[in-house]
Amino acid sequence: MAQSARQLVTHVIDERQTVELAGNIRPEANAAYDRGRVEDTLVLEHMQLLLKCPAETEVALVRFIDLLHDPKSPYFHQWLTAEQFRADYGPADADVKAVSDWLSRHGLTVNGVQAGGMVIDFSGTAGQIRDAFRTEIHLLDVGGIGHVANMNNPRIPAALSDVVNGIVSLNDFRPHTNFKSRPAYTYTSGGSTYHAVAPADLATIYNLNPMFRSGISGQGQTIVVIENTNVYSSADWTTFRSTFGLSSYTSGSFTQIHPAPVSGANNCTNPGVVAGNEREAELDAEWASAAAPGAAVVLASCGDTSTTFGGLIALQNLVNSSNPPAIISISYGECEAMNGAAANAAYSSVYQQAVARGISVFVSAGDEGAASCDANLGNATHGIGVSGFASTPYNVAVGGTDFGDTYARTTASYWSAANAATGGSAIS
Repeated sequence: MAQSARQLVTHVIDERQTVELAGNIRPEANAAYDRGRVEDTLVLEHMQLLLKCPAETEVALVRFIDLLHDPKSPYFHQWLTAEQFRADYGPADADVKAVSDWLSRHGLTVNGVQAGGMVIDFSGTAGQIRDAFRTEIHLLDVGGIGHVANMNNPRIPAALSDVVNGIVSLNDFRPHTNFKSRPAYTYTSGGSTYHAVAPADLATIYNLNPMFRSGISGQGQTIVVIENTNVYSSADWTTFRSTFGLSSYTSGSFTQIHPAPVSGANNCTNPGVVAGNEREAELDAEWASAAAPGAAVVLASCGDTSTTFGGLIALQNLVNSSNPPAIISISYGECEAMNGAAANAAYSSVYQQAVARGISVFVSAGDEGAASCDANLGNATHGIGVSGFASTPYNVAVGGTDFGDTYARTTASYWSAANAATGGSAIS
């Protein structure tokens, strides 16, 4: 469909002529939390430089994605390999080399380029980052928790500005999980009865039971849940299924993987169990199985690096792999303002590549909806700010579900007063 991308680096790289990569400072990176510059020798592993293509290439890719989903098109469902994506819609090889060479001249180590050509993985010290990108990495104390972050927007030579989108992250703030703990399934508090959703309720409310009865339960399909942690114990997944009556779907399975990149240095380490986040991982794996009890559920996790969320690494490595999954689910989030311009662009870019490869990406919008900057807090104080993980044109965003039966005083029409043996209480 497309020709090789037009070369964008056409001028000599002059370090005296730079441009600012705006929108890439965490709000916490201010004088109130600042505890001074980190040592120049501080090593920052597996940072990511996100690239961009010529405008006409991006237009062609958007058009091609439309054709991939048009049943009347000769390209309908003719998904691309990672190599085809790079050849047709990635940046010019000469541009990738020019940026890589520039990083190397500043002493930074280029660990590899993703198969799709959109991300350069590199490592270096805080001193080398200051030299190359004209930004300092400082220590922060935010509510008694130590962090590192850049204090001003990075800058790059103007000659590279057409091909460099930005550094995906220069801080160690992590996205928030979206799970909410519930003590029981049907319970009374403050004189009101609450009906949390069990797997049987999910099947009733979303009318999955007719499919289940006809023999369609996800068998032959793989659902990958993206994490930066492993589950506490894989036996918990088995217990969940037996507790809620899902064990009879014998084709269902659960495994954990740590996907390495196709080439270059391995940026995916086994994260082990990350306290707190493992509850998100358990919920994600268990409820994917609740919706498709016959499917293979795969948890793909990578450890966080000093600046990069491990879930993003796992996602990118899968999307750029030779045999990517058809379904990916992500339940982490961060509002666009805190995520930053480059990270927002990174999620949009990898989702776009996923769609071109035939991958459906489902992302939790979070129960807080448009108050993502205040996720997991009691009150919204930051105004409207949706999750940058969920707000691209290339993913399906799914938010928390509220039912209006209590307000309408019709609860008895939709819920039983008690739970069935497998926890269900929804009537319709």
